[in-house]
Amino acid sequence: MNKVQKSKVRSQKSRNYHLISLLVFLGMFIFSGQALAELTAKANHDHISIDFFYHGSTVGVSGISDPDADLIIKITSPDGHQALRQKGKVGGILWMNVGTIDLENVPSLYFLTSTKKIDDILSKDERAKDIVGYEALKDHVELAPVKNEDEKTRWFNEFVKYREHSKLYSISSGNITFSQKDGKQNYYTLFQWPYQAAPGDYLVTVYAVKNNKIIEKAEAKVQVEQTGIVKTLAGMAKNNAAVYGILSILAALGAGIGVGLIFTKGGGAH
Repeated sequence: MNKVQKSKVRSQKSRNYHLISLLVFLGMFIFSGQALAELTAKANHDHISIDFFYHGSTVGVSGISDPDADLIIKITSPDGHQALRQKGKVGGILWMNVGTIDLENVPSLYFLTSTKKIDDILSKDERAKDIVGYEALKDHVELAPVKNEDEKTRWFNEFVKYREHSKLYSISSGNITFSQKDGKQNYYTLFQWPYQAAPGDYLVTVYAVKNNKIIEKAEAKVQVEQTGIVKTLAGMAKNNAAVYGILSILAALGAGIGVGLIFTKGGGAH
């Protein structure tokens, strides 16, 4: 076999190798596409406006999911700083603030719902990796001053109770509904959005879970924004405190005069 023939043989082998590699890659791609449905996420009320009559809202999360996977849906704000005030008796008589526990890397809002209890469908390592659940959140958050892990747990639990009471923290299960459409599984859940939630951007994360592991993620965003007179007053309070203070005093005086006139006309004063 001469050099030209050998070169042609090597070239043919190379083409065959690349063709086989391409077929293997396509086979893996097609197989993975059949094995997993593409997970999607959409917030159907992704822009909440805080106006003069605002008193909370709702946020629905929906999408397509794998019929064989459990779902976990989480909504959080960006991590930041929060403070928890310690109460105690001063002089054995009066209850007063006696200290402050500072929390770092903690979201102001944390909502979580799932098809089943998260401890039953997701391993501890997976929960820690994606900060799913209060236990994982506690390990993620920094508290100071605390003496040991027991004290950290105690104060973190107090913080969670306070946030739950303010409707800003919530964990639940069994609140996700499913339906079939066009041969695909659709999911939906509804969150009550509290008026206490501050303006800002919030992240919705949907996790598909199989065999105690997260196999897919999908994300959406919710924006909360002040509008109208609320936005104007908030900007004034931040950038021109003196004018805002004067207007607040005038508003209080006007309200007081109005109430006085109502009582006077009603014969309330004798």
